[in-house]
Amino acid sequence: MHLLTRIKQLGQSKFARNVAIVATGTAGAQAITMAFAPLITRLYGPEAFGLLGIYMAIITVLMPVAALTYPIAIVLAKTDADAKGIAKLSAILALSIAVMTSVLLLVAGDWIAEALSMQAVAGFMLLIPVAMLFAAFQQIFLQWLVRKKQFSTTARVAVMQALISNSAKAGVGLVHPVGAALIIIAAVAQGFHAALLWLGIRYSKNKKALPQADQPTETIRELARRHRDFPAYRAPQVALNAFTQGLPVLVLASFFGPAAAGFFALTRSVLAAPAALIGQSVGSVFYPKAVDLYDKPAELKRVLLKATYSLIALGGLVFAPILIAGPWLFSLVFGSEWKEAGEFARWVTIWMVLSLAARPVISAIPVLGLQKTFLVFEIIFLPLKFLSLYLGVFLDEPAISVALYSVISSAFYVLLFLLVCKKIAGLLSKA
Repeated sequence: MHLLTRIKQLGQSKFARNVAIVATGTAGAQAITMAFAPLITRLYGPEAFGLLGIYMAIITVLMPVAALTYPIAIVLAKTDADAKGIAKLSAILALSIAVMTSVLLLVAGDWIAEALSMQAVAGFMLLIPVAMLFAAFQQIFLQWLVRKKQFSTTARVAVMQALISNSAKAGVGLVHPVGAALIIIAAVAQGFHAALLWLGIRYSKNKKALPQADQPTETIRELARRHRDFPAYRAPQVALNAFTQGLPVLVLASFFGPAAAGFFALTRSVLAAPAALIGQSVGSVFYPKAVDLYDKPAELKRVLLKATYSLIALGGLVFAPILIAGPWLFSLVFGSEWKEAGEFARWVTIWMVLSLAARPVISAIPVLGLQKTFLVFEIIFLPLKFLSLYLGVFLDEPAISVALYSVISSAFYVLLFLLVCKKIAGLLSKA
């Protein structure tokens, strides 16, 4: 009853109304994705999803490197002019890194794929710099809209992008249902998302979405130096986090085959859908809120705790059916060949609930100056996640790998929450 009361109180605030706007768009996008999922999984099968999972594991590691996470600093900038400067810096970095990555892959792409045991996706390596560039511009435009609190625009774009992407997967799958199609569509979808966000800014009827005619307080070089903790700490942290989240796909594909990797890839994508619906909505709104409340640590703590506890309650309600009847639900919705994915899902739900609850905490980290500590956390937990996966390999049981990995990942978010609470307590003692 206490948690339900917290949810009700949260719903009466402007913060919650903004969350609701973002959540509406995300809900629409996820509803579209889930509506297409039974058709797409029947068209392509576990092996095709395994190839997509391997490719996405590479892309998600490299995307933070594309602009060195500078786009996240757009929200922190003092003026619109400075925010534009950070956006220009991010774009220049993205273009430069994409060109360098292309040259590297042209020269040594086959060798890299063989060294990493990723020959299955070697033919698609040159799509990587393209996807990196698209992802960087997507983040630039998205963070600008978050800065301007134009959550309705991001909501509309989320729905449109989901419709375009899933329609393409289904349409191509009816003609040529192979993993290559999923990989190409995934790369192109990043570009569509970036373009839609840019159009949302460019043709917005709300003038607040457009840059104001402020005078810049710093040059691009000075802005890069001021926010150097992003490339120094946040970029490697995000890359490490993406790598560790992609580890199960890579390990399962290497030791148990692409079908096992496909089971996990589908499990994670399905369970990430409701987590994204709620978590991204709260995170997008909480980030500028935390910036505003930095000088009011008591209020920041109150909003953080309220949001975190509410997300735990909501996550428990959303994921309870998967925990109870995962194998049966996956067989019913996706087909009988996906039953093992439902077994994986029972463990992944624990990880997803705590990952969801940690969204406000992660949003507060750059505001509180904890990015270096966040990176140290990732480094400490990396070998633990490795060991958890390889114990399952040693026992020749993929479900054990998934279970142990989920438990270790859950512990990571619990400790991160305690760290942020300790930092805010320190601010309160100084106030």
